[in-house]
Amino acid sequence: MAASDDDPRVPETRVALVTGGSRGIGQAIVARLLSDGWTVFLCSRSRDAVESAISEFDSRFNGSVFGRVCDVREQGQVEATVAWVLEQAGRIDCLINNAGLGIFDSVDKLSPDDWHLVLRTNLDGAYYAIHAVAPAMKRQGEGWIINIASLASRNAFAGGAAYNASKFGLLGLSDASMLDLRPHGIRVSAVLPGSVDTDFSTSEKDESWKLRADDVARAVVDLLAYPGRALPSRIELRPTHPA
Repeated sequence: MAASDDDPRVPETRVALVTGGSRGIGQAIVARLLSDGWTVFLCSRSRDAVESAISEFDSRFNGSVFGRVCDVREQGQVEATVAWVLEQAGRIDCLINNAGLGIFDSVDKLSPDDWHLVLRTNLDGAYYAIHAVAPAMKRQGEGWIINIASLASRNAFAGGAAYNASKFGLLGLSDASMLDLRPHGIRVSAVLPGSVDTDFSTSEKDESWKLRADDVARAVVDLLAYPGRALPSRIELRPTHPA
């Protein structure tokens, strides 16, 4: 059931916040977490997308999923979303930084507006969320932050100036955050998938060789199952048989 900002219900399970959780990889991550008994708060820029996702999940996991509109490019909205989760649940055990977009063109043709849109969404948004949840996780003495990066975090490609820059930056942010927060019991990891068959891509070619969103979601829940003494800081996922 969708929760309003003043909903008094307090979940008694582990609590996750998933940005960009209404579709694609984020939606698959939410489904996996709910299947494992987590209480999940998801956000998206689109109210229709949030309501649609909540309706779908609520029919399967009644009362354990909550949604809110949030544009991760806006620091105030991210901080308000984290405060809302803490008010409702009292804690955040896991942050999944999944919200992202790609605009692809030659660097000389890519507009400054598109450059900033990609960087603000993929990199600034992740920073805002980490910055907002870290104090609560420090008080808890534990927490997980998982950043959904990409193999494009390490491998540049033509037409990917903005996307590569954002994902290279996200990987650096993830690694540095891991070093900053590890002494406080907070584990930070990056998942780097290769080509994933989602609505992120509009290609009409055969994409059966690609990873599925649930493959990435499985990597996330596998990370969360690691014992407290272990910190896999990066996981790379590749299609077994690329085109």
